[in-house]
Amino acid sequence: MRIDVFTIFPAIVDGFSDHSLLGRARETGLVDLRCHDIRDHTTDVHRTVDDAPFGGGAGMLMRPEPIFAAVEAAAPPRPLILLGPGGRRFDQSMARALAESDGFSLLCGRYEGVDHRVREHLVDHEVSIGDVVLAGGEIAACLVIEAVTRLVPGVMGNDDSPVTESFGATALLEEPQWTRPAEYRGWEVPEVLRSGDHARIARWRMAQALLRTLEVRPDLIEARGGLTEQERTLLEGVAPVSYPFPFAP
Repeated sequence: MRIDVFTIFPAIVDGFSDHSLLGRARETGLVDLRCHDIRDHTTDVHRTVDDAPFGGGAGMLMRPEPIFAAVEAAAPPRPLILLGPGGRRFDQSMARALAESDGFSLLCGRYEGVDHRVREHLVDHEVSIGDVVLAGGEIAACLVIEAVTRLVPGVMGNDDSPVTESFGATALLEEPQWTRPAEYRGWEVPEVLRSGDHARIARWRMAQALLRTLEVRPDLIEARGGLTEQERTLLEGVAPVSYPFPFAP
């Protein structure tokens, strides 16, 4: 898979992408990540990429000329996605769709955003990572790249992980998990997980995933059309595991 990133801070994305699973995927050739410095396509001695907006207003905007020149010189894979707060919210279904493609490209805005001609005539989509405003698109680009590349076959050590984790095949949050030691500071791993009864463990895990999703993200249950009768039966008599309280500003 080829991913091109257009930014004025390529070191941010390159540095992030040189580590862990993504770093190994780059080394083995599973992921071809190319970071392009938009400043390399400026024409003045100061390598200027921004200017004041017509009509006035706060801040500066990224000029169209170096952005168009950078993209046209690279001939990147499409779609070309602008990262900004005005786009469709990025989610796991979008990550899966991009992971099934041969590649895509990301444009990182800075300052107060980009000249609107970039949106109208260059990019294919605009995508947001959430209802927050960042100083630039580089951190958003890292998030998108990691979410997508870990779904590329061969990148993760266990190909079942994307199926069983949060937002996987069941569209639920993942159930709680424990590892050794079986007892730590008086807190014990649930008996069911030490029982060796794999069918019982599978039922308990599914019930806990349902309970956690109902408590923290009921919208995911609603999106599935609610609980099935089989799921309601599964939940009977099952005590939920405690979780930290959801953040409430």
